[in-house]
Amino acid sequence: MRYEHLVQINDPFNPAVTPLSRAQLWFGLLCRAEDAVPFLPGLEACVIVAREPLRLERELRFGSVTVHDIVTLRPEVSVRFDSRVTDTHAGGSLTISIEEPEAESLFLRFVYETTLGEAADAEDVAYLEFVKSAYHESDIDTVRVIRLIAEDGRVQ
Repeated sequence: MRYEHLVQINDPFNPAVTPLSRAQLWFGLLCRAEDAVPFLPGLEACVIVAREPLRLERELRFGSVTVHDIVTLRPEVSVRFDSRVTDTHAGGSLTISIEEPEAESLFLRFVYETTLGEAADAEDVAYLEFVKSAYHESDIDTVRVIRLIAEDGRVQ
């Protein structure tokens, strides 16, 4: 299954939305790569098991389930998370890209590619729609956490 969507970060027509800089957005994505716990409900631990300049290997612990993934960084462009297929995890990838179609008009594009098959019947369709909805809500929450990090003033 492939699922892709955009989340608008800055809205020049809505003064209630505090604009973020590309640096703030990137820093937030780095925070998610380094410690996903604040970003993923139910995640109990995020352990970095190997580190290179633009690559991390992690263990994500959700109770008795451990997900192994590799994070690939393209500075101020994108973060890609690739998880392995196991008996308890379907595996797949998530790429989060920063897009700026106009100056200071920032978006995050989320692209999921999973081992879940395409829908064969109504029950499968309902399940895939539920998964997509969960992904979308998680991505909105990611932006919320990034905004909290920016409000904290860690990056200008």
